[in-house]
Amino acid sequence: MLQKLFSYFLPVNVYKRNSKISKSLEVTWNNGQLVLDSKHTNYSYGSLQRILRKGLKYIGFDRIRNFESILVLGVAGGSVIKTLVDEIKFTGKITGVEIDEQIIDIAKEYFKLDTIPNLELVIDDAFEFVLKTKLTYDLIIIDIFEDTKMPNFLFEDFFINRINSLLNPHGFILFNTMVINKEHKERNLNYKNKFNGNYSLRMYPKVEEHNELFTIKKLA
Repeated sequence: MLQKLFSYFLPVNVYKRNSKISKSLEVTWNNGQLVLDSKHTNYSYGSLQRILRKGLKYIGFDRIRNFESILVLGVAGGSVIKTLVDEIKFTGKITGVEIDEQIIDIAKEYFKLDTIPNLELVIDDAFEFVLKTKLTYDLIIIDIFEDTKMPNFLFEDFFINRINSLLNPHGFILFNTMVINKEHKERNLNYKNKFNGNYSLRMYPKVEEHNELFTIKKLA
């Protein structure tokens, strides 16, 4: 494909649309790979896939392979799901929750997300979903952005406690955050202090420049 070859020299845009929730969405060939971007940041594949892959590696591919259920809050193009299925070879149940139906349409058309047999896609607000679900999970991946902004509810006690209640003993949370200024840094430190001795938490700063990852293990 010529577009793919040209993309090693210059990015080649193949699709663009506006979304009420995510504003501008673009699918682009970049260095031989299709990526999904918002106006100011990478939403799937590209740098975001590298970031979340590092987080999964910190948890341990072998450990993840033995999990039974994974919840992904914030699907976008589905790059972390592709890492789970294609690279880690996870065969358990994956539930992906995404608020923007237009993004899911793109994920199906350009990234074939609807061909993954162990994936259930749910169009819903992440906050609403975690209130309603009665299921529990071995791994919860939180990757929720509105372009470069993160919703405030992700850092509030109610949401944190609800997420913790959905996590199985010895399960993990992988939380991707963006730290651009001093306020964001303080926000993340406050988040870290919300976990008591029943959790083992690690912070990984400066992952791909502006991203900071949390891995949180529930000890019992």
